[in-house]
Amino acid sequence: MWVVGASLGGPLFGRVDEVSSNEQAAYLPESADATEVRAALDGFLGTDAIPAIVVFSSERAIDDDSREALEDQLAAAAGAANITGEVSPVLVSEDEFAAQAFVPVDADSPVSDVVSELSLALRADAPPGINVFVTGPAGFTADLVAGFAGIDSLLLLVALIAVFVILVVVYRSLLLPVVVLMTSLFALCVALLTVWWLAKFNVLLLSGQTQGILFILVIGAATDYSLLMVARYREELRSTRDRGTAVLSAWRGSAEPIVASGGTVIAGLLCLLLSDLKSNSTLGPVAAIGIVFAMLSALTLLPALLFAFGRPVFWPRVPAYSDAPVEHAHGTGIWHRLADAVARRPRTIWITTAVVLAFAATGLTQLNAQGAAQSELVLGPSEARDGQSVLGEHFPAGSGSPAYILVDEVSLQDAADDVLELDGVNGVSVATADAPGGAAQVTTAGVAAFGPPGTPVPQPTLSEGKVLLQATLTDAADSAAAAATVEAMRESLQPTGALVGGVTAIAVDTDQASIHDRNTIIPVILVVILLILMALLRSILAPVLLILTTVLSFASALGVAALVFNGIFGFPGADPAVPLYGFVFLVALGIDYNIFLMTRVREEALRHGTREGILRGLVITGGVITSAGLVLAATFAALSVIPILFLAQIAFIVSFGVLLDTFIVRSLLVPALCYDIGRAIWWPSRLNRHLPKHTGPRHEEEKP
Repeated sequence: MWVVGASLGGPLFGRVDEVSSNEQAAYLPESADATEVRAALDGFLGTDAIPAIVVFSSERAIDDDSREALEDQLAAAAGAANITGEVSPVLVSEDEFAAQAFVPVDADSPVSDVVSELSLALRADAPPGINVFVTGPAGFTADLVAGFAGIDSLLLLVALIAVFVILVVVYRSLLLPVVVLMTSLFALCVALLTVWWLAKFNVLLLSGQTQGILFILVIGAATDYSLLMVARYREELRSTRDRGTAVLSAWRGSAEPIVASGGTVIAGLLCLLLSDLKSNSTLGPVAAIGIVFAMLSALTLLPALLFAFGRPVFWPRVPAYSDAPVEHAHGTGIWHRLADAVARRPRTIWITTAVVLAFAATGLTQLNAQGAAQSELVLGPSEARDGQSVLGEHFPAGSGSPAYILVDEVSLQDAADDVLELDGVNGVSVATADAPGGAAQVTTAGVAAFGPPGTPVPQPTLSEGKVLLQATLTDAADSAAAAATVEAMRESLQPTGALVGGVTAIAVDTDQASIHDRNTIIPVILVVILLILMALLRSILAPVLLILTTVLSFASALGVAALVFNGIFGFPGADPAVPLYGFVFLVALGIDYNIFLMTRVREEALRHGTREGILRGLVITGGVITSAGLVLAATFAALSVIPILFLAQIAFIVSFGVLLDTFIVRSLLVPALCYDIGRAIWWPSRLNRHLPKHTGPRHEEEKP
C-alpha cells in the first residue's frame, strides 16, 4: 500500500503550483472590507487583471519623441509577452526624467512568466540611457513565485541531505539512515497525494508557504517518530534473539508516545481552523494530514522494514544479544553523568536554567511583529523593489496601486471630499467608461471633464447602485505610512458607509486578522495540549509543569530571535503570523520531547520509583531525543534556502527553539524540576500515593 501510494504521489512533486496560489488577497477572511471591494472590482474595471507598472528612468529629459518611442517599445514588448489587455499611455513625470505605464496581466496566466518576458523584451530594446523596471502588484507577485521556485527541489534536497548526514553520524550505519529516510519520503509522497487532490477540488487552499512547511514538517516528524521506534527496536534486540519479538515489543513500547506526540501536534495544528485568515486556517488541516501519514509510516512501514532487514540493518554496529540489563541510571556515559548531576543538585540546576531562559525571553520586547512591507518579503535582489524605489523618486509612490473606495452614488462627492482632506492622498478619481484610461479626476468641485470647455462631464460607472473611487497615495502602497493613511481613510468614511480596498487595505486587513488569530489561538492550543497531557500522564501537576517549561522555552527562543533579526540579519520586521507559527510548531513539537521523556519516566517509575525513574528515563531517552531534536532543527533550518522573509524567520525560530528545548529544557530543566518535586509530580494519580517495591540508592522520595 505504501509503495502504491508513493508511486502515485511522487510524480506530483513539481506540480503543486497547478493547485496553489500565492496571492495574498485569496487568503483574506470573507468579512474583510478589502475582500468585499475586491469581489466588486470586476463590475467597474471589467477585468480581474493584476497591474504591472513599467517604470522608465532616464539620464536626460524625456521629450514627446522619446515618449512616443517608449510607447512603441512598450506595445511591442506587451505583444511579445502575450498580454491581451489594453496598455495605458506612457505618463512622463513632472521632472521629465522618468515615465510610467500600466500593463494588465491576466490573473489566470502564469504571472511570473509574463512579467519576466515583458521585462526581458523591454530591456532588450531599451534606448541608450534608459533603465527599465517592472514593478507593482504583478512585479511583486512574480518575485514571490520566483522565491518559491526551489521549494520542490532545492528545499527537499537540502532537508534530506541534512537528515541523512545526521543519521549517519548518529547510527554510524549506511543502511539504517536509508530505511528511516524511506519511511519519511513515503509518508511525504502519500501526504502530498492527499493534499494535492483536496486542493484540486478546492477543499483546501495551498500556497508556496504551506507547501514548504508541509515538506519540512513531514520529513522532520516522520524521522523523529522513526528514531524513537529504532531506538526501542535496538534496545529489544539486546534482550531477545528473535527479531519478530523485538519488533513487536518495540512497537508496543513506541506506539503510545508516537500516537500521543502526533496527536498533540495534530490537535495544535487543527486549532488554526479558528483563524480568520485562510492562509492560517488551511495550514492546519494540510499540516495535520502530513502528521497523520508521518505517524502511520513510522508505525506500519518502518516496523515492516526493520523486520525484513533484522539485525543487519544496524551494520556495522550490530547490537548483540546480552542477558545484562539494557539500560540503567548509573554509569560513565554523558547521559549517566548528567543524571548524576541532576540527582546531586536538582534545585540548583532547574533554578539556574529557568533564570537563564527567562533572561533570554526579555528580548521579546524587541520583536517587531506588526507586519513587513510587501517589497521586503523576498530576500535578495528584486527588480520590483528597485522599480518601486525609482517610482517613488519621480511620482507619487502609490501610483499604480490605488486605494479603491466602494461607495453609494449619492455619497460620491462627500466621500471624495473626505479623502482629499487626508495628507497621504495625492488625488482621487472615479471609475468611468467615458474617460481615457477608464477614470476621471474628482476634485472638491466635482468630477472633472476631459477636453476643452463644454466637454460633457464623464458619468461614473454604476454597479448595484455604487461607484468606485480610486485614491492615489503619496506613499508606497506597502509602507507603514500608506497603511496609516488607509486606516485614517476608513475612519473618515464611516458616515458614508464606504468600503476601502486595494493593495494597502489587503495588507492592513491581513495584519489585523493575524494579530486577532495570535491572541485567540495561542491560549486555545495551550488548553488543548494540557488536556492531552493530563490524559496521557494521568496527572495534573506534571502536565502543567511541562506546559510552563515549554512556554518558557518558546519565549526564550522568540526573545533571542528578535535580537538576531534586529542586530545581525537586519530584517525590516516580521509578519504578525510569525509568533503564531513559531508557537504552534515549537509548543506542539517541543512537547513531543517531553512526551518521549515523561512516558518513559512513568514506565520506569512504575518499577523503580519516581526519582529513580526520572534518572533512568533521562539516560534511556537522552540519545534518541537529542538526535530527534537535531534532525528536526536541521529540517526546519532548510527553510532558509527559500529566499522568503517569513520562511527564513520561521526557520531560525523553530530550529533554535528545538535545539534549546532538546539540550536545555528536556535535558536539564524538566528532569531537575521533576526530581526536586519527587513523586508529587504525579498528583493526583496512584503514583503519587503508592510506590512500587524497589531496591537502589535513590529512593529518598518515600521519606517525609
